[in-house]
Amino acid sequence: MDGKSTRPPTLDDALAALRRGEPIGLPTETVYGLAADAHDPVAVRRIYALKGRPSDHPLIVHVADALAASRWAGDWPEAAEALAEAFWPGPLTLILPRAANVPDEVTGGQDTVGLRVPAHPVAQALLRAFEGGVAAPSANRFGHISPTTAQHVRDEFGDAVPVVLDGGECEIGLESTIVDLSGETPRILRPGKISRPEIEAIIGPVAEGADGDSPRASGTLASHYAPRAQVEVLARAPLVARYKELQKRGQRVAALLRGQPFKDIEGEVLPADLAGYGHALYAALRRLDARGFEVLLAELPPHTAAWAAVNDRLRRASAPRDADGT
Repeated sequence: MDGKSTRPPTLDDALAALRRGEPIGLPTETVYGLAADAHDPVAVRRIYALKGRPSDHPLIVHVADALAASRWAGDWPEAAEALAEAFWPGPLTLILPRAANVPDEVTGGQDTVGLRVPAHPVAQALLRAFEGGVAAPSANRFGHISPTTAQHVRDEFGDAVPVVLDGGECEIGLESTIVDLSGETPRILRPGKISRPEIEAIIGPVAEGADGDSPRASGTLASHYAPRAQVEVLARAPLVARYKELQKRGQRVAALLRGQPFKDIEGEVLPADLAGYGHALYAALRRLDARGFEVLLAELPPHTAAWAAVNDRLRRASAPRDADGT
């Protein structure tokens, strides 16, 4: 594609860029990814450089179907087959022992690999035409808010990523559930739309959170998904009091409320339902951040299994920024 062209990039443009070793912006149902040929170590290193991502922080390989995924794994247990049949294509990443030919750049030097079959029709069309896997972390600078529109990706990278396929707003808006199947006990390393009860209904009991033997996984650092503004998560009454306190100090503060506005509180109101809230969260954080607020006060969501992914993302967005050097 001519870098000066104003026409939207096409699937052919994206395929050509991938085959040249260039990363592209790719829509999925969760968030937009920064995708490159997962079998090309040089192309994968370009992802790390663009994002400013530590080279030992592994990437997720996206493929067209479960058969393609199994070729990236050194072992394909019954639990992987059952979860793939239940949830793929969809917002589920499986961590499995890696196949011998998977580049270290993809795995962060570990002996495991993360695999996902996205459901977005644009991603599916590209993966089927490419006939390979793409490493595709979220298309944002490392540790920052994930993108849920093509414009978010363009805002993040500009001319550094000229090919961004526009698939509209991401349906889900939060990253995939990550399930580690590489150890003796299946573990959810990152919550997502597919909940623990749904997973346990397919493969039986699973643990939550990493243990000492768990591999490193995408999006699991203490500080992640963060705007430039400081984020605090509070129940509504303490949030209102904190808002007034910060205003009196002369700080620029905004609130992220759920379901109902509050008089004289500046900010955004997200839907009260889980699907609507998750879909809108990152875009709202980006809009408020772009307005230059110093502090964002997020109303505490329900503490239920269904809301685990939202609570996880808000907790990481509000963590101290030096928790992991980000």
